[in-house]
Amino acid sequence: MAPRQHDPWPDTPPTAGAAGRSENGIFVGAGGNAGAWRLLDASANRAGEALRVVEDVLRFMLDDPHLTALTKALRHDLTALLASDEVPLRVMLRDVVGDVGPTVPAVNSLPRTTVSDLLAANAARGEQALRSLQECALVLQPGLASGFERLRYRLYDIERAALVAAQALKRMHGKTLCVLVDGSDNQAAFVRLVESLFECGARMVQLRDKSLPVPALVERARAALQIARRRRPDGDAVVLINDRADVAAAVGADGVHTGALDLPANLCRRVMGPRCIVGRTAHDMAQAQAAVLDGADYLGVGPCFPSSTKSFASHAPEAFLADVARNVSLPVFAIGGVTLERLDILAPLGIRRVAVAAAITSAADPARMAAAFIERLGQIAGPAGGSA
Repeated sequence: MAPRQHDPWPDTPPTAGAAGRSENGIFVGAGGNAGAWRLLDASANRAGEALRVVEDVLRFMLDDPHLTALTKALRHDLTALLASDEVPLRVMLRDVVGDVGPTVPAVNSLPRTTVSDLLAANAARGEQALRSLQECALVLQPGLASGFERLRYRLYDIERAALVAAQALKRMHGKTLCVLVDGSDNQAAFVRLVESLFECGARMVQLRDKSLPVPALVERARAALQIARRRRPDGDAVVLINDRADVAAAVGADGVHTGALDLPANLCRRVMGPRCIVGRTAHDMAQAQAAVLDGADYLGVGPCFPSSTKSFASHAPEAFLADVARNVSLPVFAIGGVTLERLDILAPLGIRRVAVAAAITSAADPARMAAAFIERLGQIAGPAGGSA
């Protein structure tokens, strides 16, 4: 005869046993754990509701399949935990009418005016509910406590990635072109180049020069920042430093761009502070998704084409570029051999932003070429204007 399976929903109501405990393990008598089960029930409801809101914001407002899938998986894992053992019976002790909570007025509730507000408020609600579930489980179902704890830490990672994505889309709005500049032959030539780029409408410059001595790199970075601040006092023109988070922090640059083998985004923020822009290079989908969870503000994907400034053993497949553009809500810049003519190859893949070096800086008139890139990218982006 097959062993009888545990049924959390028996055909007959549970009967109280010794010390007020039912045959199914739930305390119903005075002095028992009925209140703890009510607490677990309320926390389960809050956690599920909060995760659903976070998932829906990621799905419908950020259009982010990657983070949506991670949140959906988290929500389903929560559902599975709440279906374990006797936990489904918690609803038998639910007492909406007798709950004193609704009579307590909310004080200083978080505002809900932006995407970030929705994400922050509901992620916090979910994290707090998961902590309550963990604590209740220690009393009622100790074997489930570690499961709720793991879910909470997964939500912490999703929250950071989602909030970074929401803020990055706002901060990078309209920045469709990142011009990669080296230190030039001298300071004067560098200043003329950067001045002309910002004058023509470029709003994002990355200083990339691995051969320049650090003192000269610092000098160039400070000069670029002075030009950017003078041209756009509102801070909408940004200067990033390639690789060197230490130099970026020392000069007060807007951010840093690092490769897959360089300092991770979370450590860059420890060096530069929470408001810095952190770009990350990704050569495959795994690196792109890791960069998202690591807290990157934007991705540089490639190399896309043969380049006059770097030699590559291979180039990024078009399928990868399209996959990143489709599944990651962070701003995505195609990099490597990008020219004005090649924008029409990238456009059908969903690429709306590019990082360009030689095609602009080696042109007879860099400013005019940068302006041509900006104009064409604006045409490709359409009314959205590079907001995605």
